[in-house]
Amino acid sequence: MSKPIEIAVVGHTNAGKTSLLRTLTRHSDFGEVSEQPGTTRHVEAIDLKIDGVSAVRFFDTPGLEDSTTLLDYLRALENCTTPPDRIRAFLKGPEASGSFEQEAKVLRKMLEVDAAVYVIDTREPVLPKFRAEIETLTWCAKPVMPVLNFVRHNDSRKNEWLDALSAYNLHAYVQFDAVAPFVGSERELYQSMAIMLRGRRDQLMQVIEDLEFQFQERRSAGCQVIAELLVDMTALRREISREDLEIEHKKKAFIRDFRNIVLKRARRSIDDLLLVYGFRKEDADEAVLPWLDGRWEADLFNPETLRDASKKLGTGAAVGAAIGFAADLALAGLSLGAASAIGAAIGGIASQGWGQFGRTLINKARGIEALTLENEVLLVMAEHTLNLLWALEQRGHAAMGKVAHQRQTPQEVNEKLKQLIEAVQPARSHPDWESTNRGKYSEYAQRSRFIHEVTDKIKHVVSSRTGDAYSQTPESAG
Repeated sequence: MSKPIEIAVVGHTNAGKTSLLRTLTRHSDFGEVSEQPGTTRHVEAIDLKIDGVSAVRFFDTPGLEDSTTLLDYLRALENCTTPPDRIRAFLKGPEASGSFEQEAKVLRKMLEVDAAVYVIDTREPVLPKFRAEIETLTWCAKPVMPVLNFVRHNDSRKNEWLDALSAYNLHAYVQFDAVAPFVGSERELYQSMAIMLRGRRDQLMQVIEDLEFQFQERRSAGCQVIAELLVDMTALRREISREDLEIEHKKKAFIRDFRNIVLKRARRSIDDLLLVYGFRKEDADEAVLPWLDGRWEADLFNPETLRDASKKLGTGAAVGAAIGFAADLALAGLSLGAASAIGAAIGGIASQGWGQFGRTLINKARGIEALTLENEVLLVMAEHTLNLLWALEQRGHAAMGKVAHQRQTPQEVNEKLKQLIEAVQPARSHPDWESTNRGKYSEYAQRSRFIHEVTDKIKHVVSSRTGDAYSQTPESAG
């Protein structure tokens, strides 16, 4: 690959320059993001790499603070034939290390790079200082791509900004909310750059192809995390002797340990999803944190949550308020969350398969009972983790708030979730598929193939809600 394309990220103080770079490079710890003005005081470089090689080198620059006075100063300079000559004359003069030191850092970098991205906080009115910024930047004679930030905000003045940009012949632009990027805006940014930098078009198209590949890889990895969780929890099976079952404290300890296994496994999946998308535990909000710190039990085993899941599954089972034992354990083993609802246990036998049924009868003859996880709980797991995946796909790495977990699932997705729970049922006949209970190699190979099949089904569920998320583009011009 050729030397990296160099792009200066410029704009007014607190317009979101560093935030944009965090999102474009997926480095949530790059630079410093703050609501205080003038956070970035020096030019900092960060590379976007393809196969370990730098493809694009971004330069995060200080905010322009006194552009109106600077423009007046530039206009007053003598013996300058062209606007770039005025910029060079200014940089050689004393004011570049004095009153306009911050602006000089920006303009010096502008003269060195291939192009610039001009970040605009559209919540701001189009004041004279911003018009002076635009004019000064265009005097550097480098392609400038405006990026409209915060356009979703109620106070956005997007149309006013578009009129102002057109007045300076900046007709192409990209909407790119650094906190919650528009789907497809990243691709559009590089496509627009490819038009402006025709000599680097092939390199930029390679960047676009790599970004799409990375997007699909992240989605596949995220879907596999969910598939692993569902297969593990469907295969989960713990046995207890009938004698121990009659002893109250042993019975309670058995159930408590089973729940802890479920919760620990669920927390691991949430950790893995955050890791796949490059986020940290502290990025998860209160709706996700219960899965991480052990308080998820109140949500996962909540009777109202399970009743709602039962309706979505169409089982008609009346899920009880606590864990109990069905009257006739030969029907389906011990059912977690069913309490005294024998209907839930009976409903489970049809989906759990005759393999489990036969094993239950044998265990009953041996004086052993078994505890498995209800489909309602599996549905809650699937819905919760999929909602988190969708939220992470639409989250920028500059977001300061918590992950916005979506609790409402569209109706068209609910049917596919039901089909997904049906698809994982064969795992009930394979307790060796549980990750903490791996069996012989042949069983493991079979498990891997099954997880691959489930992953493909989960991808289908994800795409049914988002469509081809990477190829969609926001409203744009140019």
